[in-house]
Amino acid sequence: MTAKQINNRHVFEVPFRDVGMRGEMFSAAYIIHAEEALARFWDQREPLDTDPAFYVSKVSCNLLRAVRFGDRIETTVRVSKIGGRSAGFSILMHRGAEQVAEAEIIWSACDRQSGAPAPLPEDLRDWLYRFLD
Repeated sequence: MTAKQINNRHVFEVPFRDVGMRGEMFSAAYIIHAEEALARFWDQREPLDTDPAFYVSKVSCNLLRAVRFGDRIETTVRVSKIGGRSAGFSILMHRGAEQVAEAEIIWSACDRQSGAPAPLPEDLRDWLYRFLD
């Protein structure tokens, strides 16, 4: 798929299970929804035999505005960093035109068999560069 064919947006409605007694979404739920958006983005790429395995090496989230049960949130996934052995993703969350949060997730590459750190293959790096913000 080309960069134009990849859908980097995902919409969700804040479910009741993600909301606390104050009516605001739990902070951990922002990370869960960011990881889901990233997984949906990544699933659109056809995996190759040369792809390494990945593990999450960093997660952070800036909460800008509280969201509540039933709010419709749109996420946008962007590639924020491409390193020799890792890739960074920025997941923006909006309620309408208002940005409510931004999560950063770093994936580090490792060898599928040994688990040792591994470089990102050139074809994967080329694919990621098409989405670099």
